[in-house]
Amino acid sequence: MQVGIVGTGMVGSTAAFAIAMQGAANTIVLVDANPKRAAAEAEDIRHATPFAHGTRIRSGGYEELAGCRVVIVAAGVPQKPGENRLGLLERNAGVFAESIPRIVAAAPDAVLVIATNPVDIMTHVAARISGLPSGRVLGSGTILDTARFRTLLGLHLGISPKSIHAYVVGEHGDSEVLCWSSAEAGGIGVAALAQQEGRPLDAAARQSIDDAVRRAAYRIIEGKGATWFGVGGGLVRIVQSVVGNFRSVLTVSALEDDFAGLGPVALSLPRVVGEQGVERTLHQELAEDERAALQHSAEVLAKAFAALSL
Repeated sequence: MQVGIVGTGMVGSTAAFAIAMQGAANTIVLVDANPKRAAAEAEDIRHATPFAHGTRIRSGGYEELAGCRVVIVAAGVPQKPGENRLGLLERNAGVFAESIPRIVAAAPDAVLVIATNPVDIMTHVAARISGLPSGRVLGSGTILDTARFRTLLGLHLGISPKSIHAYVVGEHGDSEVLCWSSAEAGGIGVAALAQQEGRPLDAAARQSIDDAVRRAAYRIIEGKGATWFGVGGGLVRIVQSVVGNFRSVLTVSALEDDFAGLGPVALSLPRVVGEQGVERTLHQELAEDERAALQHSAEVLAKAFAALSL
């Protein structure tokens, strides 16, 4: 099974390394506007394969994506000093206008996985430009925020985060929504479990976890300039679910034709991900405040997309 990655900066190259180490694909193809960078990343990762799996890794132009089952799109431009969010959006939309048609031409049957930020808007842009069925264009969305939420709950409760079912939905950004009302482990709501364990989730503890999830990217960026390991792990999980047709429930971003009367908007919800991308969306029972927060998050995303000159 062949996977392509367009854009070999820190996110794209980390995703490639993680896919190779997990053996999630037989072949990885790296494509970048800077061919030397793609070739160097391919060679460097190739040298690690004897310690893990026999994954074949090569670089090349867009034509090398032919036959890819999944293509991760991590291409984009960095934000300029003083540049506002809309300015960055406009420039990244320009990058997608050039790259997405070339990806689709080379790999018309591939599932596109968008990792470029702001990921929800860029998923909407990619869906619009590609003309593909909306389920075959998905973004990494809040898969990372969900992982952060589960990690912090696991630390608080003293159990593995893999045993916790808790979700973050909406925007991958400031308006994201932590779904406390449905969070559980072992079939027990986290609030009740915390009480049983003598580790109550009072208002202060919840606020601390909320802040830690919501502000994680800012802290990491302040310390090292960008985030890449967490999202790289999330991208591998998406690839595995598509390649293996696992039908995993993942909080990925996808285009909703009409969300809460707002018209088309891309945002994250729990979705079943299989060989054709997003197969269906699961509709959670949210608390009233969570439902209102999700509506607000969708409005933020719809407004940002509407401001683009596509």
